[in-house]
Amino acid sequence: MIETVLFDIDGTLLVTGGAGAVAWQRAFEELHGVEADISEHTEAGMTDPEIAEIVFREVIGRDGTPAERSQAIGGYLKHLGDAVTDSDGYRVMPGIEELLPGLIEKGVLLGLVTGNIEAAAHIKLARADLNRFFAFGGYGSDSRDRTELTRKALERGRLVSGVALDPATAIAVGDTPRDVSAGHGAGIRVVGVATGSYTVDQLTDAGADWAIPDVAGERFPVDTRE
Repeated sequence: MIETVLFDIDGTLLVTGGAGAVAWQRAFEELHGVEADISEHTEAGMTDPEIAEIVFREVIGRDGTPAERSQAIGGYLKHLGDAVTDSDGYRVMPGIEELLPGLIEKGVLLGLVTGNIEAAAHIKLARADLNRFFAFGGYGSDSRDRTELTRKALERGRLVSGVALDPATAIAVGDTPRDVSAGHGAGIRVVGVATGSYTVDQLTDAGADWAIPDVAGERFPVDTRE
């Protein structure tokens, strides 16, 4: 019996069509006058604080101070809304818009587990009106360690539900090996979905308890059909 499902955002619920990269680039150009193509320096599944740190080190050539990194994240958020709105490549992944209301109707508690800082997560979800499905989450603003932010999501789920969440009845859904490792590190099973940068075989090799092409049809481990 699965009672709680935690969803990653980028590559799992949706793709922004590069809006995040555009926002980071605009922020670093505005603040430091440099071109910062995060795709050249980061990997899928990294947290936003990790990205800011890496860009400082590899593009600017030094570690940014805490104040500078905070300023960069603020600049990223400043530009993210417009970048998401203007993105021609923004799309919700196959099956998501049918799955989420079906899980809600089944009484499943839905949360987020994402490397995005909390504000960025909700900006990305808002264009597709997906915020309404998620009562809680663990975010990159909670920890740069994905296992720790997954634990934080479970803790917040307890506050929402009023009872401690049983790890045996909770699963995480993500598109990268980092998502698999984080879920297992927090003591829950993981559905790997090959809607991002990794294949079903790669997610299987990473240890996913289920590895599926997408969540459409009968592939998801919770049956939401009538």
